[in-house]
Amino acid sequence: MNTTDEHLVKLKGVGDSLWLSVDATRSLEALQNAIIPAFERLGQLAVNARVIIDSSPSEECDQVIETLGPFLKERFRVKEVSKPPADKKTVSKARIRHQDVGNAWHHYRSEALVIAGRVRSGQKIEAKKHLVIMGDLNPGAEAVAGGDILILGTLSGKAQAGKPDNETAIIMALQFRPTQVQIGGIVAAGISSGESGAPEIACVENQAIVVCDYLKDNPFKRLTWPEVR
Repeated sequence: MNTTDEHLVKLKGVGDSLWLSVDATRSLEALQNAIIPAFERLGQLAVNARVIIDSSPSEECDQVIETLGPFLKERFRVKEVSKPPADKKTVSKARIRHQDVGNAWHHYRSEALVIAGRVRSGQKIEAKKHLVIMGDLNPGAEAVAGGDILILGTLSGKAQAGKPDNETAIIMALQFRPTQVQIGGIVAAGISSGESGAPEIACVENQAIVVCDYLKDNPFKRLTWPEVR
Protein backbone atom coordinates (compact mmCIF):
# COMPACT_ATOMS: atom_id res chain seq x y z
CA MET A 1 0.00 0.00 0.00
CA ASN A 2 1.44 3.34 -0.95
CA THR A 3 1.21 6.65 0.90
CA THR A 4 -1.66 7.88 -1.27
CA ASP A 5 -3.79 4.85 -0.38
CA GLU A 6 -3.35 5.56 3.33
CA HIS A 7 -5.21 8.84 2.93
CA LEU A 8 -8.26 7.35 1.19
CA VAL A 9 -9.92 6.54 4.50
CA LYS A 10 -10.12 8.10 7.96
CA LEU A 11 -11.18 6.21 11.05
CA LYS A 12 -12.26 7.87 14.29
CA GLY A 13 -14.35 7.13 17.33
CA VAL A 14 -17.79 8.73 17.55
CA GLY A 15 -19.64 7.83 20.73
CA ASP A 16 -19.86 4.03 20.86
CA SER A 17 -19.22 3.64 17.12
CA LEU A 18 -16.36 3.74 14.65
CA TRP A 19 -16.83 6.41 12.00
CA LEU A 20 -15.16 5.45 8.70
CA SER A 21 -14.85 8.21 6.07
CA VAL A 22 -13.99 6.96 2.57
CA ASP A 23 -13.43 8.34 -0.91
CA ALA A 24 -16.12 6.59 -2.94
CA THR A 25 -14.56 7.69 -6.23
CA ARG A 26 -11.73 5.20 -5.73
CA SER A 27 -11.83 1.51 -6.53
CA LEU A 28 -13.06 -1.09 -4.05
CA GLU A 29 -9.62 -2.70 -4.00
CA ALA A 30 -7.93 0.62 -3.15
CA LEU A 31 -10.40 1.28 -0.33
CA GLN A 32 -9.98 -2.20 1.12
CA ASN A 33 -6.18 -1.87 1.02
CA ALA A 34 -6.44 1.43 2.87
CA ILE A 35 -8.91 0.08 5.45
CA ILE A 36 -6.91 -3.03 6.38
CA PRO A 37 -4.02 -1.37 8.30
CA ALA A 38 -6.39 0.98 10.18
CA PHE A 39 -8.55 -1.88 11.45
CA GLU A 40 -5.58 -4.19 12.08
CA ARG A 41 -4.22 -1.58 14.51
CA LEU A 42 -7.51 -1.77 16.41
CA GLY A 43 -7.18 -5.50 16.94
CA GLN A 44 -9.91 -6.85 19.22
CA LEU A 45 -11.48 -3.38 19.55
CA ALA A 46 -13.01 -3.88 16.09
CA VAL A 47 -14.78 -7.11 17.05
CA ASN A 48 -18.55 -6.56 17.43
CA ALA A 49 -18.09 -2.84 16.79
CA ARG A 50 -20.68 -0.68 15.08
CA VAL A 51 -19.21 0.98 11.98
CA ILE A 52 -20.71 4.05 10.33
CA ILE A 53 -19.49 4.61 6.77
CA ASP A 54 -19.49 8.20 5.55
CA SER A 55 -18.65 8.43 1.84
CA SER A 56 -17.80 11.28 -0.46
CA PRO A 57 -19.77 11.82 -2.63
CA SER A 58 -22.59 11.02 -0.19
CA GLU A 59 -24.92 9.64 -2.86
CA GLU A 60 -22.58 6.68 -3.25
CA CYS A 61 -22.93 5.69 0.41
CA ASP A 62 -25.44 2.85 -0.08
CA GLN A 63 -23.28 1.22 -2.74
CA VAL A 64 -20.14 1.58 -0.61
CA ILE A 65 -21.87 -0.05 2.37
CA GLU A 66 -23.12 -2.86 0.13
CA THR A 67 -19.56 -3.65 -0.96
CA LEU A 68 -17.49 -2.83 2.12
CA GLY A 69 -19.98 -4.05 4.73
CA PRO A 70 -19.52 -7.79 4.06
CA PHE A 71 -15.74 -7.27 3.82
CA LEU A 72 -15.58 -5.63 7.27
CA LYS A 73 -17.85 -8.21 8.87
CA GLU A 74 -15.96 -11.17 7.46
CA ARG A 75 -12.40 -9.94 7.94
CA PHE A 76 -12.65 -7.93 11.18
CA ARG A 77 -15.85 -9.38 12.69
CA VAL A 78 -17.56 -6.02 13.11
CA LYS A 79 -21.16 -6.32 14.22
CA GLU A 80 -22.96 -3.69 12.15
CA VAL A 81 -22.23 -1.42 9.19
CA SER A 82 -24.52 1.52 8.43
CA LYS A 83 -24.56 5.01 6.96
CA PRO A 84 -24.63 8.27 8.95
CA PRO A 85 -27.93 9.49 10.44
CA ALA A 86 -29.96 11.78 8.20
CA ASP A 87 -29.00 14.70 10.41
CA LYS A 88 -25.37 14.39 11.50
CA LYS A 89 -26.05 16.96 14.20
CA THR A 90 -28.09 14.35 16.05
CA VAL A 91 -24.81 12.77 17.10
CA SER A 92 -24.13 14.37 20.48
CA LYS A 93 -21.00 16.50 20.39
CA ALA A 94 -20.32 15.47 23.96
CA ARG A 95 -19.96 11.86 22.81
CA ILE A 96 -17.52 12.54 20.04
CA ARG A 97 -13.98 11.58 20.90
CA HIS A 98 -11.81 13.87 18.82
CA GLN A 99 -9.36 11.09 18.26
CA ASP A 100 -8.09 9.25 15.20
CA VAL A 101 -8.69 5.71 16.48
CA GLY A 102 -6.78 4.12 13.63
CA ASN A 103 -3.66 6.08 14.62
CA ALA A 104 -4.24 6.43 18.37
CA TRP A 105 -1.02 6.46 20.38
CA HIS A 106 -1.90 3.33 22.35
CA HIS A 107 -1.94 1.34 19.09
CA TYR A 108 1.16 3.00 17.67
CA ARG A 109 4.79 1.89 17.59
CA SER A 110 7.08 4.87 17.23
CA GLU A 111 9.62 4.99 14.43
CA ALA A 112 11.27 8.10 15.87
CA LEU A 113 15.05 8.16 16.31
CA VAL A 114 16.10 9.73 19.61
CA ILE A 115 19.77 10.50 20.20
CA ALA A 116 21.57 12.28 23.02
CA GLY A 117 24.73 14.38 22.73
CA ARG A 118 26.28 17.02 20.52
CA VAL A 119 26.28 16.41 16.75
CA ARG A 120 29.62 17.77 15.59
CA SER A 121 30.84 19.30 12.32
CA GLY A 122 31.07 16.69 9.56
CA GLN A 123 28.53 14.36 11.18
CA LYS A 124 25.21 13.57 9.51
CA ILE A 125 22.25 12.06 11.36
CA GLU A 126 19.44 10.52 9.31
CA ALA A 127 16.06 9.17 10.45
CA LYS A 128 13.42 7.37 8.43
CA LYS A 129 10.67 9.24 10.27
CA HIS A 130 11.00 11.73 13.15
CA LEU A 131 14.32 12.76 14.67
CA VAL A 132 14.88 14.02 18.22
CA ILE A 133 18.31 15.31 19.21
CA MET A 134 18.84 15.93 22.92
CA GLY A 135 21.78 18.24 22.41
CA ASP A 136 23.20 20.71 19.88
CA LEU A 137 23.60 20.43 16.12
CA ASN A 138 26.88 22.25 15.45
CA PRO A 139 27.83 24.27 12.35
CA GLY A 140 28.89 21.84 9.63
CA ALA A 141 26.66 19.06 11.00
CA GLU A 142 23.50 17.88 9.27
CA ALA A 143 20.19 16.34 10.38
CA VAL A 144 17.82 14.69 7.89
CA ALA A 145 14.43 13.15 8.66
CA GLY A 146 11.38 11.90 6.82
CA GLY A 147 9.21 13.61 9.44
CA ASP A 148 9.77 16.26 12.11
CA ILE A 149 13.09 17.32 13.61
CA LEU A 150 13.15 18.37 17.27
CA ILE A 151 16.42 19.70 18.66
CA LEU A 152 16.55 20.13 22.43
CA GLY A 153 19.51 22.45 22.16
CA THR A 154 20.98 24.82 19.57
CA LEU A 155 20.47 24.28 15.84
CA SER A 156 23.51 25.77 14.12
CA GLY A 157 23.97 23.36 11.21
CA LYS A 158 21.72 22.13 8.40
CA ALA A 159 18.33 20.52 9.01
CA GLN A 160 16.13 18.82 6.42
CA ALA A 161 12.70 17.64 7.58
CA GLY A 162 9.92 15.95 5.63
CA LYS A 163 12.26 14.27 3.16
CA PRO A 164 11.45 14.01 0.30
CA ASP A 165 8.14 15.89 -0.09
CA ASN A 166 6.31 16.18 3.25
CA GLU A 167 5.68 19.90 3.63
CA THR A 168 3.63 19.40 6.81
CA ALA A 169 6.80 18.51 8.75
CA ILE A 170 8.33 20.96 11.22
CA ILE A 171 11.77 21.81 12.60
CA MET A 172 11.94 22.96 16.21
CA ALA A 173 14.94 24.01 18.30
CA LEU A 174 15.50 25.69 21.64
CA GLN A 175 17.98 28.02 19.89
CA PHE A 176 17.33 28.46 16.18
CA ARG A 177 20.45 29.51 14.23
CA PRO A 178 20.71 27.15 11.24
CA THR A 179 22.92 27.65 8.20
CA GLN A 180 20.15 26.07 6.11
CA VAL A 181 16.76 24.47 6.65
CA GLN A 182 14.64 22.44 4.26
CA ILE A 183 11.10 21.14 4.65
CA GLY A 184 9.90 18.88 1.86
CA GLY A 185 11.22 20.47 -1.31
CA ILE A 186 11.37 24.02 0.09
CA VAL A 187 14.76 25.38 1.12
CA ALA A 188 15.70 28.48 3.12
CA ALA A 189 19.30 29.46 3.77
CA GLY A 190 20.83 31.50 6.53
CA ILE A 191 17.78 31.78 8.78
CA SER A 192 18.77 33.36 12.07
CA SER A 193 16.44 34.01 14.96
CA GLY A 194 18.86 36.28 16.78
CA GLU A 195 18.98 36.09 20.56
CA SER A 196 15.30 35.64 21.39
CA GLY A 197 16.04 32.96 23.98
CA ALA A 198 12.75 31.21 23.19
CA PRO A 199 12.28 27.89 21.39
CA GLU A 200 11.31 28.44 17.77
CA ILE A 201 9.67 26.38 15.08
CA ALA A 202 10.00 26.38 11.29
CA CYS A 203 7.11 25.28 9.10
CA VAL A 204 5.80 25.84 5.57
CA GLU A 205 3.22 28.55 4.92
CA ASN A 206 2.25 29.69 1.42
CA GLN A 207 5.10 27.71 -0.13
CA ALA A 208 7.71 29.42 2.03
CA ILE A 209 9.47 28.49 5.25
CA VAL A 210 8.57 30.70 8.19
CA VAL A 211 10.05 30.71 11.71
CA CYS A 212 8.03 31.70 14.76
CA ASP A 213 8.10 31.62 18.54
CA TYR A 214 6.99 28.10 19.49
CA LEU A 215 5.38 29.11 22.78
CA LYS A 216 3.39 31.97 21.24
CA ASP A 217 2.51 30.48 17.85
CA ASN A 218 2.47 26.75 18.53
CA PRO A 219 0.72 25.33 15.41
CA PHE A 220 -0.54 22.33 17.40
CA LYS A 221 -2.45 24.20 20.10
CA ARG A 222 -5.53 24.30 17.88
CA LEU A 223 -5.87 20.51 17.95
CA THR A 224 -8.79 19.31 20.06
CA TRP A 225 -7.19 15.95 20.77
CA PRO A 226 -3.62 14.62 20.62
CA GLU A 227 -2.77 13.16 17.24
CA VAL A 228 -0.01 10.81 16.13
CA ARG A 229 2.34 12.38 13.60
